[in-house]
Amino acid sequence: MLLLGRESPHVAVDRSSPVAGCQAPTTRTICVRACVHSTLYSRLDTSRLDTRGLASRVRSCIAEALRPTLSGSTLLRSPPYATAIDSWAITRKGFRPFFLLAAVFALGIVPLWLLVLHGTLRIASYLDPVSWHSHEMIFGFVLAVIAGVLLTAVGNWTQRETAVGAPLAGLAALWAVGRVAMSLSALLPRSVVAVADLAFLPVLLVVLGRPLLATSNRRNYAMLGVLGALFLANLAVHFEALGVLPMGSARRATLVGVDLVLLIITVIAGRTFPSFTRNATGVASIRSIPALDVLAIGAMVAVVLSDALPPMGRVGALLPALAGVFAAGRALHWGVRHTLKQPLLWILHAGYAWLALGLIARGFSAAQGSIFGSQATHALTVGAIGSLTLGMMARVALGHTGRMLVAPSAMAAAFVAINLAALVRVFLPLLVPDWYFASLVAAGTLWFVAFATFLVIYTPMLLRPRVDGKPG
Repeated sequence: MLLLGRESPHVAVDRSSPVAGCQAPTTRTICVRACVHSTLYSRLDTSRLDTRGLASRVRSCIAEALRPTLSGSTLLRSPPYATAIDSWAITRKGFRPFFLLAAVFALGIVPLWLLVLHGTLRIASYLDPVSWHSHEMIFGFVLAVIAGVLLTAVGNWTQRETAVGAPLAGLAALWAVGRVAMSLSALLPRSVVAVADLAFLPVLLVVLGRPLLATSNRRNYAMLGVLGALFLANLAVHFEALGVLPMGSARRATLVGVDLVLLIITVIAGRTFPSFTRNATGVASIRSIPALDVLAIGAMVAVVLSDALPPMGRVGALLPALAGVFAAGRALHWGVRHTLKQPLLWILHAGYAWLALGLIARGFSAAQGSIFGSQATHALTVGAIGSLTLGMMARVALGHTGRMLVAPSAMAAAFVAINLAALVRVFLPLLVPDWYFASLVAAGTLWFVAFATFLVIYTPMLLRPRVDGKPG
């Protein structure tokens, strides 16, 4: 295989071929002739002339000689484009615009929140400040990452494109319109704000659902159900702002939104983390245990229902702890200790460890009426969701731009930074209560550094075509 006119360092070239080494355009005609002559003489030496085989070999001669030219041209990189937008690299696969938007949003939303907390800035939102912050982190930042992952994954699962070109650009713009509307909601008609923010998820559902239903990909229908539930949770947030639901509904709905994101993580982690780790380390004993997977997913579904339905007392409060125990139990067989030298692996396992820890802490906090529920929530959001979104974006972007799955050293530092942010946000306010706001600033700074590093390293990858010349 040739890359842009040069030999790939990972693929051997057949030196026995009559056209091997035909790199210069001025020699390719000679190469084709040499190949054809060689084929003719070799065939004529046989007792029986195979005309079909001869024709096939001549075609191979021409294709092999022209491969260096074609592999470096746009002919093999992409199909003809209907519009200029369709030709942009950033619109060729779902992860590209949404990972870029998510990282930019993550970079701005946390410093903005710190300014709001400090009293320096006032957001023109029709939600109270805490509800606005929670909503934008889940239905803004996290939903962009989920969209990028699923738009790319569904294409792989079904071998059909989800949205590319102008439709993908339109979908990304629809997400951005929701973010602007939520930041200026106090200045706009409330119904307009609600429609602008709510429109994204139904369109995303249609885009993802069409290839899944067309190919009867039943294994992944559940993802559509979870996204539908996220839409209902977001709807409840807006219904409180519109006066349809009572006070407190928005915070409850946002909590359900967090639960649904954790459910998605629970499902995808069981499907991918063991195989990622086994394939990268070569340790054959790494595996998923189906019974534990069922228990972990079932317990997480129970957590979602308990938060969505009327309070269930102490039993309902302990459900998160039970889900955390099952989550930790299934991960014991995922080979965590073999990942320490591979940042793209350990960041995923670290994020999943935060999920188990956060669920256990949340369960015991609720059962005992503890005041430390905020720390448990941020273990789940900054720790689990923050680490896993950063880790998955880094991994998916490398693989789907044709690069080796090796994290740049600066990204390894970013992975450390996001985990330090979680540690500071969760534990420093408990250890030194007087440093509460300082701990938020420190955690926010580490979060900023992590996603700024991602943007610096990955923006060129997201804006340029695949390095291997393939579409996507």
